[in-house]
Amino acid sequence: MERMNVNPTRMMLTSLKKRLKTASRGHKLMKDKRDELMKSFLELARENGRLREQVESGLEEVYKAFTVASSIISNEVIEESLMFPKQGVSLSVDTKNIMSVEVPVFSFTTTTSESGNIFPYGFARTSGELDMAVEGLSDLFPMLLELAAKEKETALLAAELEKTRRRVNALEYVMIPRLEMTIKYITMKLDENERGNQTRLMKVKDMMLEQAIKDRRKKNEEMFGA
Repeated sequence: MERMNVNPTRMMLTSLKKRLKTASRGHKLMKDKRDELMKSFLELARENGRLREQVESGLEEVYKAFTVASSIISNEVIEESLMFPKQGVSLSVDTKNIMSVEVPVFSFTTTTSESGNIFPYGFARTSGELDMAVEGLSDLFPMLLELAAKEKETALLAAELEKTRRRVNALEYVMIPRLEMTIKYITMKLDENERGNQTRLMKVKDMMLEQAIKDRRKKNEEMFGA
């Protein structure tokens, strides 16, 4: 780890100590955020896994019913029956904040509340298996929306977690060690300069004392010699 290329002055030392204090405080806050994000991410991942299993199980039943219906009814009749749906859906997207991350929240409303409107066809030319597939898919629709929101929320939290982890590592392994090393270097330089100044002062003091002694001797010699 290389130190920062700065002038070893007391002003710079004070500035770097303030930066180190700020970096240490930021490191603690980022670590706390990382830990909370990890906790939220793991809980969301488990919830997402359970919801996905339910949705996949429901879709499996829908596909089975639709496959049976396809073997009984011709493709032309199925396409014609499902071509013009009677039930409309209005989808709205809102957001919520999780650890400074905006995640989507989906909600929907249907154009009519009558359950029979989910079937856009008459029952004369179709089979009960097609009815089961359509009804099962209608029942799964809210769970599919919830799963879509959970998937997006998981992806956003994962991205924020990775970004926070990189910041924590940058502070912990790069910025803070460089600041500490630079502060140590400047402190050593200032101490060295202080010792050099003291040594020079002591030498000057000795020279002044020596000169004072010489001057006193010369003065005495002049006085007694006279």
